[in-house]
Amino acid sequence: MKKIDLHKFFHRISFYVHNFGVYYMPKAWRRMRLERLMKSLTEEERKLVEDRTGYYARFSPESKVPQTYRECGEEMPSIVPLKDYRYPWHKKHKFSAYFLDLYRAVGAFEENYDMAYLFGDITQEYEFPFFVKTRPVRPTTNSVVMKLDSERHFQWVKDKRSFASKKPMAVSRNVVRRQPWRALLLEKYWNHPLCNFGMVNRDAYTEHPEWVKDFMTKDEQLGYKFIMTIEGHDVATNLKWVMSSNSIAVMPKPKYESWFMEGTLKPNYHYIEVKDDYSDLEEKLQYYIDHPQEAEAIVQHAHEYVRQFQNYRLELAIQYNVARRYFASCQRT
Repeated sequence: MKKIDLHKFFHRISFYVHNFGVYYMPKAWRRMRLERLMKSLTEEERKLVEDRTGYYARFSPESKVPQTYRECGEEMPSIVPLKDYRYPWHKKHKFSAYFLDLYRAVGAFEENYDMAYLFGDITQEYEFPFFVKTRPVRPTTNSVVMKLDSERHFQWVKDKRSFASKKPMAVSRNVVRRQPWRALLLEKYWNHPLCNFGMVNRDAYTEHPEWVKDFMTKDEQLGYKFIMTIEGHDVATNLKWVMSSNSIAVMPKPKYESWFMEGTLKPNYHYIEVKDDYSDLEEKLQYYIDHPQEAEAIVQHAHEYVRQFQNYRLELAIQYNVARRYFASCQRT
């Protein structure tokens, strides 16, 4: 019998009910509420909003929305005026959660504004400013990160177990396809006494049937002190809920970042960093098992980091401000 993650199920229902409510809200009323929100910010909150807006929207002042798809290379973005940004009821929409997340940020702006966006797992840079969910971690970029696919990526947990009470092991359950770095983790550690690692799909690496293990719910994984958060096609989806728990995220230095600003995370302060080839994984796990006070400090630092994303009022203000900066700077010539 397939296990059901009830927290995930109800989170998804809540997401769609709330965001379709936003979608049908009159534009003028929504604009008024957002402007009122921006005016209500304290000086400290305003600085936080501006700082994070600057992180997400670091495009060049000369950047413009591209005139045609042909200018954008092989991966085709959607380039539309806001008046044409409507939910596609007439067909199955693969990126419905992305659509609603972006609408929450841009839906209150004038309909004659143009915007460009790319949905899905984005791992490369572009010459032009697009709204994206993810981008490579680097100091200069035209990619404008927006909080997209939030119902999947931004889930938190209420972990009632203390770090001390958990099993002194690391756990990992991933889908592994065309991701040699995930396969390498299993190759090295699937049967290690400090590790409970496995993949949950049976359609890849068939020469290693022993790697396939049963799916584990979040609650089951939270019984372990350490949880591997390994990037897939882009960012590690589980990193957010792991950092909100009393377990510790273990991973190589992030190569991609999202609204969670993975590029700002400090190794061995917010998470335990291991080498890309995992050659020091056993050493790192044993160190923090033997030094529980240092491990507990990482848990607390992770909680402090996560709190900035749990204030709905400020999250909405930042999304609105990122969109406002984009529309003020990136219109077609």
